[in-house]
Amino acid sequence: MIQNNPTLIDAIRDRFAHVDSCPFQGERIFFENAGGALTLKSVADTSAFYAAIPDNPGRINPAGQETQNVINKAKDDLAVLMNASGGQFFAGESGTELLFRMIRTACLAAPKGAKVIGSSIEHPATRSAARRWSEIAGLDYVNVPHNDETGLVTPEDYTARMTPDVAVATILHASPVTGMGMDVAAISSAIRAVAPECLIIVDGIQHAAHGQLDLDVYNVDGYAISPYKVFSRHGYGIAWISDKLTTTPHDMLIDAPARGWEFGTRDTGSYATVSDVVSYFDWLGGEVSDETEPRKRIEAAGRAIHAYETHLTNAAINGTGNLPGLRDMAHVSILAGADNPAREGLVSIVVNGHASENVVEILNQQGIRTHTRKADHYSGNVLTPLGLSDCIRISFCHYNTEQEIARLLGAIKVLGLDG
Repeated sequence: MIQNNPTLIDAIRDRFAHVDSCPFQGERIFFENAGGALTLKSVADTSAFYAAIPDNPGRINPAGQETQNVINKAKDDLAVLMNASGGQFFAGESGTELLFRMIRTACLAAPKGAKVIGSSIEHPATRSAARRWSEIAGLDYVNVPHNDETGLVTPEDYTARMTPDVAVATILHASPVTGMGMDVAAISSAIRAVAPECLIIVDGIQHAAHGQLDLDVYNVDGYAISPYKVFSRHGYGIAWISDKLTTTPHDMLIDAPARGWEFGTRDTGSYATVSDVVSYFDWLGGEVSDETEPRKRIEAAGRAIHAYETHLTNAAINGTGNLPGLRDMAHVSILAGADNPAREGLVSIVVNGHASENVVEILNQQGIRTHTRKADHYSGNVLTPLGLSDCIRISFCHYNTEQEIARLLGAIKVLGLDG
Protein backbone atom coordinates (compact mmCIF):
# COMPACT_ATOMS: atom_id res chain seq x y z
CA MET A 1 0.00 0.00 0.00
CA ILE A 2 1.01 3.65 -0.31
CA GLN A 3 0.52 4.71 3.29
CA ASN A 4 3.63 4.33 5.48
CA ASN A 5 5.77 3.70 2.41
CA PRO A 6 7.83 6.88 1.96
CA THR A 7 10.01 5.29 -0.73
CA LEU A 8 6.93 4.60 -2.86
CA ILE A 9 5.46 8.04 -2.20
CA ASP A 10 8.73 9.61 -3.37
CA ALA A 11 8.67 7.42 -6.49
CA ILE A 12 5.07 8.44 -7.19
CA ARG A 13 5.81 12.14 -6.75
CA ASP A 14 8.87 11.89 -8.97
CA ARG A 15 6.67 10.86 -11.89
CA PHE A 16 4.64 14.08 -11.82
CA ALA A 17 5.55 17.53 -13.10
CA HIS A 18 5.39 20.49 -10.69
CA VAL A 19 4.55 18.25 -7.77
CA ASP A 20 5.76 20.73 -5.14
CA SER A 21 6.29 23.98 -7.03
CA CYS A 22 4.53 26.13 -9.61
CA PRO A 23 6.49 27.78 -12.43
CA PHE A 24 4.51 30.98 -11.83
CA GLN A 25 4.32 30.95 -8.02
CA GLY A 26 7.25 28.96 -6.73
CA GLU A 27 6.95 26.44 -3.90
CA ARG A 28 3.37 25.33 -3.31
CA ILE A 29 1.21 22.46 -2.11
CA PHE A 30 -1.33 21.34 -4.68
CA PHE A 31 -4.77 20.71 -3.19
CA GLU A 32 -6.68 21.70 -6.35
CA ASN A 33 -6.75 18.25 -7.91
CA ALA A 34 -10.50 18.31 -8.54
CA GLY A 35 -9.89 21.28 -10.83
CA GLY A 36 -7.26 19.33 -12.73
CA ALA A 37 -4.72 16.81 -11.50
CA LEU A 38 -0.96 17.10 -11.81
CA THR A 39 0.46 15.95 -15.14
CA LEU A 40 2.73 12.97 -15.57
CA LYS A 41 6.18 13.89 -16.84
CA SER A 42 5.81 11.18 -19.46
CA VAL A 43 2.64 12.89 -20.72
CA ALA A 44 4.51 16.17 -21.21
CA ASP A 45 7.28 14.39 -23.14
CA THR A 46 4.81 12.45 -25.28
CA SER A 47 2.78 15.57 -26.07
CA ALA A 48 5.88 17.42 -27.22
CA PHE A 49 6.93 14.54 -29.48
CA TYR A 50 3.59 14.13 -31.27
CA ALA A 51 2.95 17.86 -31.53
CA ALA A 52 5.81 18.01 -34.03
CA ILE A 53 4.55 15.16 -36.26
CA PRO A 54 2.90 16.59 -39.43
CA ASP A 55 1.41 13.37 -40.79
CA ASN A 56 -2.27 12.45 -40.52
CA PRO A 57 -2.99 9.13 -38.81
CA GLY A 58 -3.89 6.37 -41.23
CA ARG A 59 -2.14 7.77 -44.28
CA ILE A 60 -0.24 5.20 -46.38
CA ASN A 61 3.22 6.19 -45.23
CA PRO A 62 5.33 5.09 -42.23
CA ALA A 63 4.33 8.04 -40.02
CA GLY A 64 0.65 7.80 -40.90
CA GLN A 65 0.56 4.08 -40.22
CA GLU A 66 2.51 4.30 -36.96
CA THR A 67 0.41 7.15 -35.57
CA GLN A 68 -2.72 5.14 -36.34
CA ASN A 69 -1.17 2.21 -34.46
CA VAL A 70 -0.61 4.54 -31.49
CA ILE A 71 -4.29 5.52 -31.53
CA ASN A 72 -5.41 1.89 -31.78
CA LYS A 73 -3.16 0.93 -28.87
CA ALA A 74 -4.55 3.74 -26.73
CA LYS A 75 -8.09 2.50 -27.32
CA ASP A 76 -7.01 -1.02 -26.33
CA ASP A 77 -5.32 0.41 -23.23
CA LEU A 78 -8.51 2.27 -22.31
CA ALA A 79 -10.47 -0.97 -22.57
CA VAL A 80 -8.12 -2.50 -19.99
CA LEU A 81 -8.16 0.55 -17.72
CA MET A 82 -11.95 0.81 -17.73
CA ASN A 83 -12.73 -2.91 -18.16
CA ALA A 84 -14.81 -2.60 -21.31
CA SER A 85 -15.38 -5.85 -23.19
CA GLY A 86 -17.51 -4.15 -25.86
CA GLY A 87 -18.43 -0.77 -27.25
CA GLN A 88 -15.85 1.77 -28.38
CA PHE A 89 -13.75 4.70 -27.18
CA PHE A 90 -13.30 8.01 -28.98
CA ALA A 91 -11.93 11.45 -28.28
CA GLY A 92 -13.63 14.83 -28.41
CA GLU A 93 -13.17 18.44 -27.36
CA SER A 94 -13.74 17.81 -23.64
CA GLY A 95 -15.60 15.55 -21.27
CA THR A 96 -18.44 18.07 -21.15
CA GLU A 97 -18.71 18.25 -24.93
CA LEU A 98 -18.82 14.46 -25.16
CA LEU A 99 -21.56 14.24 -22.54
CA PHE A 100 -23.61 16.73 -24.56
CA ARG A 101 -23.11 14.65 -27.73
CA MET A 102 -24.11 11.39 -26.07
CA ILE A 103 -27.13 12.88 -24.31
CA ARG A 104 -28.27 14.71 -27.46
CA THR A 105 -28.06 11.52 -29.48
CA ALA A 106 -29.99 9.54 -26.87
CA CYS A 107 -32.72 12.16 -26.52
CA LEU A 108 -33.26 12.61 -30.26
CA ALA A 109 -33.60 8.85 -30.67
CA ALA A 110 -36.18 8.50 -27.88
CA PRO A 111 -39.91 8.11 -28.62
CA LYS A 112 -41.93 11.32 -28.41
CA GLY A 113 -43.45 11.72 -24.97
CA ALA A 114 -40.84 9.52 -23.28
CA LYS A 115 -38.93 10.70 -20.22
CA VAL A 116 -35.40 11.66 -19.31
CA ILE A 117 -34.30 11.16 -15.71
CA GLY A 118 -31.38 12.70 -13.84
CA SER A 119 -30.52 13.95 -10.38
CA SER A 120 -30.05 17.34 -8.77
CA ILE A 121 -26.52 16.43 -7.61
CA GLU A 122 -25.24 16.32 -11.17
CA HIS A 123 -22.72 18.70 -12.68
CA PRO A 124 -24.28 20.97 -15.35
CA ALA A 125 -22.41 18.96 -17.99
CA THR A 126 -25.21 16.39 -17.80
CA ARG A 127 -28.04 18.45 -16.30
CA SER A 128 -27.79 21.19 -18.92
CA ALA A 129 -27.59 18.73 -21.79
CA ALA A 130 -30.48 16.63 -20.51
CA ARG A 131 -32.73 19.63 -19.87
CA ARG A 132 -31.96 21.22 -23.25
CA TRP A 133 -32.31 18.14 -25.42
CA SER A 134 -35.31 16.69 -23.60
CA GLU A 135 -37.18 19.91 -24.37
CA ILE A 136 -36.10 19.94 -28.01
CA ALA A 137 -37.00 16.26 -28.43
CA GLY A 138 -40.39 16.62 -26.77
CA LEU A 139 -39.50 14.56 -23.70
CA ASP A 140 -40.39 15.12 -20.06
CA TYR A 141 -37.46 15.70 -17.71
CA VAL A 142 -37.68 13.98 -14.30
CA ASN A 143 -35.49 15.35 -11.51
CA VAL A 144 -34.31 13.06 -8.70
CA PRO A 145 -33.51 15.20 -5.63
CA HIS A 146 -30.28 14.39 -3.83
CA ASN A 147 -29.84 14.39 -0.06
CA ASP A 148 -28.52 17.82 0.88
CA GLU A 149 -26.91 16.62 4.09
CA THR A 150 -25.00 13.67 2.65
CA GLY A 151 -24.44 14.98 -0.87
CA LEU A 152 -25.69 11.67 -2.27
CA VAL A 153 -28.35 10.31 -4.56
CA THR A 154 -29.18 6.63 -4.13
CA PRO A 155 -30.68 3.80 -6.20
CA GLU A 156 -33.80 4.08 -4.06
CA ASP A 157 -34.08 7.77 -4.95
CA TYR A 158 -34.07 6.88 -8.65
CA THR A 159 -36.49 3.99 -8.18
CA ALA A 160 -39.02 6.30 -6.50
CA ARG A 161 -39.30 8.33 -9.73
CA MET A 162 -38.73 5.68 -12.37
CA THR A 163 -41.43 4.67 -14.85
CA PRO A 164 -41.27 2.27 -17.83
CA ASP A 165 -41.34 5.16 -20.30
CA VAL A 166 -37.96 6.54 -19.18
CA ALA A 167 -35.78 6.38 -22.31
CA VAL A 168 -32.68 8.28 -21.19
CA ALA A 169 -30.98 8.49 -17.80
CA THR A 170 -27.96 10.39 -16.52
CA ILE A 171 -25.82 9.57 -13.49
CA LEU A 172 -23.03 11.51 -11.79
CA HIS A 173 -20.26 9.19 -10.59
CA ALA A 174 -18.69 11.68 -8.15
CA SER A 175 -19.45 15.27 -7.20
CA PRO A 176 -16.76 17.90 -7.83
CA VAL A 177 -18.33 20.02 -5.09
CA THR A 178 -18.61 17.57 -2.19
CA GLY A 179 -16.41 14.72 -3.44
CA MET A 180 -19.10 12.15 -2.77
CA GLY A 181 -19.19 9.08 -5.00
CA MET A 182 -22.43 7.52 -6.20
CA ASP A 183 -23.03 3.78 -6.60
CA VAL A 184 -23.29 3.78 -10.39
CA ALA A 185 -23.78 0.02 -10.75
CA ALA A 186 -26.63 -0.02 -8.24
CA ILE A 187 -28.30 3.07 -9.73
CA SER A 188 -28.01 1.59 -13.22
CA SER A 189 -29.55 -1.64 -11.96
CA ALA A 190 -32.44 0.28 -10.39
CA ILE A 191 -33.08 2.10 -13.67
CA ARG A 192 -32.98 -1.07 -15.77
CA ALA A 193 -35.29 -2.90 -13.38
CA VAL A 194 -38.05 -0.53 -14.51
CA ALA A 195 -36.89 0.54 -18.01
CA PRO A 196 -34.46 -2.11 -19.29
CA GLU A 197 -33.89 -0.46 -22.70
CA CYS A 198 -33.10 2.96 -21.25
CA LEU A 199 -29.91 4.59 -22.55
CA ILE A 200 -27.81 5.41 -19.47
CA ILE A 201 -25.03 8.00 -19.64
CA VAL A 202 -22.53 8.63 -16.84
CA ASP A 203 -20.39 11.64 -15.98
CA GLY A 204 -17.20 9.99 -14.72
CA ILE A 205 -15.05 13.12 -14.91
CA GLN A 206 -14.54 13.64 -11.18
CA HIS A 207 -14.34 9.96 -10.25
CA ALA A 208 -11.80 8.67 -12.75
CA ALA A 209 -8.61 9.57 -10.85
CA HIS A 210 -9.78 8.25 -7.49
CA GLY A 211 -10.76 4.62 -7.75
CA GLN A 212 -11.88 1.72 -9.85
CA LEU A 213 -13.40 2.02 -13.31
CA ASP A 214 -15.40 -1.01 -14.42
CA LEU A 215 -17.71 -0.47 -17.37
CA ASP A 216 -18.70 -4.11 -17.62
CA VAL A 217 -20.06 -3.92 -14.07
CA TYR A 218 -21.83 -0.58 -14.53
CA ASN A 219 -24.05 -1.81 -17.40
CA VAL A 220 -24.43 1.67 -18.90
CA ASP A 221 -24.32 3.05 -22.46
CA GLY A 222 -22.05 6.06 -22.18
CA TYR A 223 -19.23 7.17 -19.89
CA ALA A 224 -17.09 10.31 -20.21
CA ILE A 225 -13.82 11.34 -18.60
CA SER A 226 -11.61 14.43 -18.85
CA PRO A 227 -7.99 13.23 -19.06
CA TYR A 228 -6.58 16.43 -17.54
CA LYS A 229 -8.19 15.23 -14.31
CA VAL A 230 -6.51 11.83 -14.71
CA PHE A 231 -2.84 12.90 -14.96
CA SER A 232 -2.90 13.76 -18.67
CA ARG A 233 -3.29 17.20 -20.28
CA HIS A 234 -5.97 19.67 -21.27
CA GLY A 235 -7.56 19.92 -24.68
CA TYR A 236 -9.54 16.70 -25.12
CA GLY A 237 -12.05 14.34 -23.57
CA ILE A 238 -12.55 10.60 -23.83
CA ALA A 239 -15.91 8.85 -24.15
CA TRP A 240 -16.90 5.21 -24.14
CA ILE A 241 -20.19 4.19 -25.73
CA SER A 242 -21.93 0.83 -25.80
CA ASP A 243 -22.66 -1.03 -29.01
CA LYS A 244 -26.28 0.07 -28.63
CA LEU A 245 -25.44 3.76 -28.40
CA THR A 246 -22.83 3.35 -31.15
CA THR A 247 -25.52 2.30 -33.64
CA THR A 248 -28.08 4.85 -32.49
CA PRO A 249 -28.58 7.51 -35.22
CA HIS A 250 -26.00 10.21 -34.55
CA ASP A 251 -24.12 13.10 -36.13
CA MET A 252 -21.90 11.77 -38.89
CA LEU A 253 -20.70 12.53 -42.40
CA ILE A 254 -22.83 11.31 -45.32
CA ASP A 255 -21.87 7.77 -46.32
CA ALA A 256 -19.28 7.56 -43.52
CA PRO A 257 -18.88 4.27 -41.60
CA ALA A 258 -22.00 3.76 -39.49
CA ARG A 259 -20.03 3.16 -36.27
CA GLY A 260 -17.97 6.34 -36.58
CA TRP A 261 -18.39 9.03 -33.95
CA GLU A 262 -15.18 11.01 -34.43
CA PHE A 263 -14.90 14.08 -36.65
CA GLY A 264 -11.83 15.20 -38.51
CA THR A 265 -8.20 14.27 -38.05
CA ARG A 266 -7.35 12.75 -34.70
CA ASP A 267 -4.69 14.21 -32.40
CA THR A 268 -2.28 11.30 -31.97
CA GLY A 269 -0.70 12.99 -28.96
CA SER A 270 -3.93 13.00 -26.96
CA TYR A 271 -4.38 9.27 -27.47
CA ALA A 272 -0.70 8.56 -26.82
CA THR A 273 -0.86 10.35 -23.49
CA VAL A 274 -3.79 8.12 -22.50
CA SER A 275 -1.43 5.17 -22.88
CA ASP A 276 1.05 6.98 -20.60
CA VAL A 277 -1.65 7.24 -17.95
CA VAL A 278 -2.57 3.56 -18.27
CA SER A 279 1.12 2.64 -18.04
CA TYR A 280 1.35 4.65 -14.84
CA PHE A 281 -1.58 2.80 -13.25
CA ASP A 282 -0.01 -0.46 -14.37
CA TRP A 283 3.32 0.49 -12.79
CA LEU A 284 1.68 1.54 -9.52
CA GLY A 285 -0.30 -1.70 -9.38
CA GLY A 286 2.96 -3.61 -9.67
CA GLU A 287 4.38 -1.64 -6.75
CA VAL A 288 1.46 -2.32 -4.42
CA SER A 289 0.74 -5.94 -5.40
CA ASP A 290 2.24 -9.10 -6.84
CA GLU A 291 -0.22 -9.16 -9.74
CA THR A 292 1.21 -9.82 -13.19
CA GLU A 293 -1.86 -9.39 -15.42
CA PRO A 294 -2.39 -5.75 -16.49
CA ARG A 295 -6.04 -5.45 -15.49
CA LYS A 296 -5.33 -6.98 -12.09
CA ARG A 297 -2.46 -4.52 -11.54
CA ILE A 298 -4.74 -1.63 -12.47
CA GLU A 299 -7.36 -2.87 -10.02
CA ALA A 300 -4.69 -3.10 -7.31
CA ALA A 301 -3.58 0.45 -8.10
CA GLY A 302 -7.18 1.68 -7.81
CA ARG A 303 -7.61 0.03 -4.41
CA ALA A 304 -4.33 1.49 -3.17
CA ILE A 305 -5.20 4.97 -4.41
CA HIS A 306 -8.63 4.84 -2.79
CA ALA A 307 -7.20 3.60 0.51
CA TYR A 308 -4.47 6.21 0.63
CA GLU A 309 -6.75 9.08 -0.32
CA THR A 310 -9.17 7.95 2.38
CA HIS A 311 -6.23 8.14 4.79
CA LEU A 312 -5.44 11.67 3.60
CA THR A 313 -9.02 12.90 3.93
CA ASN A 314 -9.27 11.31 7.37
CA ALA A 315 -6.07 13.09 8.39
CA ALA A 316 -7.55 16.40 7.24
CA ILE A 317 -10.85 15.79 9.01
CA ASN A 318 -9.60 14.12 12.20
CA GLY A 319 -6.17 15.71 12.56
CA THR A 320 -2.57 14.59 12.30
CA GLY A 321 0.22 14.79 14.85
CA ASN A 322 -0.71 17.40 17.43
CA LEU A 323 -2.86 19.37 15.01
CA PRO A 324 -6.64 19.23 15.40
CA GLY A 325 -8.64 18.12 12.40
CA LEU A 326 -11.17 20.22 10.54
CA ARG A 327 -14.01 18.61 12.51
CA ASP A 328 -12.48 19.84 15.78
CA MET A 329 -12.10 23.46 14.67
CA ALA A 330 -15.11 25.41 15.93
CA HIS A 331 -14.78 27.90 13.08
CA VAL A 332 -14.97 25.24 10.35
CA SER A 333 -18.01 23.47 8.90
CA ILE A 334 -17.59 20.42 6.64
CA LEU A 335 -19.99 19.90 3.75
CA ALA A 336 -21.77 16.51 3.59
CA GLY A 337 -20.65 15.60 7.09
CA ALA A 338 -17.34 14.63 8.66
CA ASP A 339 -18.14 10.92 8.63
CA ASN A 340 -19.17 10.06 5.09
CA PRO A 341 -17.82 6.83 3.58
CA ALA A 342 -18.74 7.98 0.06
CA ARG A 343 -16.05 10.67 0.11
CA GLU A 344 -13.46 10.47 -2.68
CA GLY A 345 -10.36 12.54 -2.02
CA LEU A 346 -12.13 15.83 -1.39
CA VAL A 347 -13.23 17.93 1.57
CA SER A 348 -15.24 21.11 1.12
CA ILE A 349 -15.50 23.48 4.05
CA VAL A 350 -16.77 26.86 5.17
CA VAL A 351 -14.70 28.96 7.58
CA ASN A 352 -17.07 30.93 9.78
CA GLY A 353 -16.52 34.67 9.63
CA HIS A 354 -14.42 34.49 6.46
CA ALA A 355 -15.48 34.71 2.85
CA SER A 356 -14.30 31.61 1.04
CA GLU A 357 -12.46 33.66 -1.57
CA ASN A 358 -10.48 35.35 1.19
CA VAL A 359 -9.56 32.01 2.77
CA VAL A 360 -8.39 30.64 -0.56
CA GLU A 361 -6.24 33.74 -1.06
CA ILE A 362 -4.78 33.54 2.45
CA LEU A 363 -3.88 29.90 1.86
CA ASN A 364 -2.49 30.73 -1.56
CA GLN A 365 -0.18 33.35 -0.05
CA GLN A 366 1.21 30.54 2.11
CA GLY A 367 1.76 28.32 -0.91
CA ILE A 368 -1.32 26.13 -0.36
CA ARG A 369 -3.44 25.88 -3.53
CA THR A 370 -7.18 25.33 -2.97
CA HIS A 371 -10.28 26.64 -4.77
CA THR A 372 -13.50 28.55 -4.17
CA ARG A 373 -16.78 27.03 -5.29
CA LYS A 374 -19.63 29.52 -5.59
CA ALA A 375 -23.39 29.06 -5.72
CA ASP A 376 -23.33 29.69 -9.46
CA HIS A 377 -24.33 27.61 -12.49
CA TYR A 378 -21.62 25.09 -11.60
CA SER A 379 -22.29 24.53 -7.89
CA GLY A 380 -25.52 26.30 -6.96
CA ASN A 381 -27.47 23.02 -7.08
CA VAL A 382 -25.39 21.81 -4.11
CA LEU A 383 -24.63 25.02 -2.20
CA THR A 384 -27.91 26.95 -2.44
CA PRO A 385 -30.04 24.30 -0.64
CA LEU A 386 -27.47 24.43 2.18
CA GLY A 387 -27.86 28.20 2.46
CA LEU A 388 -24.29 28.74 1.33
CA SER A 389 -23.03 31.31 -1.15
CA ASP A 390 -19.66 29.64 -1.45
CA CYS A 391 -17.24 27.11 0.05
CA ILE A 392 -13.57 26.17 -0.01
CA ARG A 393 -12.77 22.99 -1.93
CA ILE A 394 -9.70 21.07 -0.78
CA SER A 395 -9.03 18.17 -3.11
CA PHE A 396 -6.36 15.55 -2.63
CA CYS A 397 -4.70 12.98 -4.84
CA HIS A 398 -2.45 10.04 -4.07
CA TYR A 399 0.73 12.03 -4.65
CA ASN A 400 -0.14 14.34 -1.76
CA THR A 401 1.33 13.69 1.69
CA GLU A 402 0.29 13.84 5.30
CA GLN A 403 2.98 16.49 5.86
CA GLU A 404 1.24 18.70 3.30
CA ILE A 405 -2.05 18.23 5.15
CA ALA A 406 -0.36 19.27 8.39
CA ARG A 407 0.62 22.55 6.70
CA LEU A 408 -2.99 23.03 5.62
CA LEU A 409 -4.42 22.33 9.07
CA GLY A 410 -1.96 24.71 10.71
CA ALA A 411 -2.97 27.50 8.35
CA ILE A 412 -6.71 26.95 8.82
CA LYS A 413 -6.35 26.67 12.59
CA VAL A 414 -4.86 30.16 12.70
CA LEU A 415 -7.95 31.56 10.94
CA GLY A 416 -9.99 30.76 14.04
CA LEU A 417 -7.82 32.85 16.34
CA ASP A 418 -9.06 36.16 14.96
CA GLY A 419 -12.74 35.19 15.29
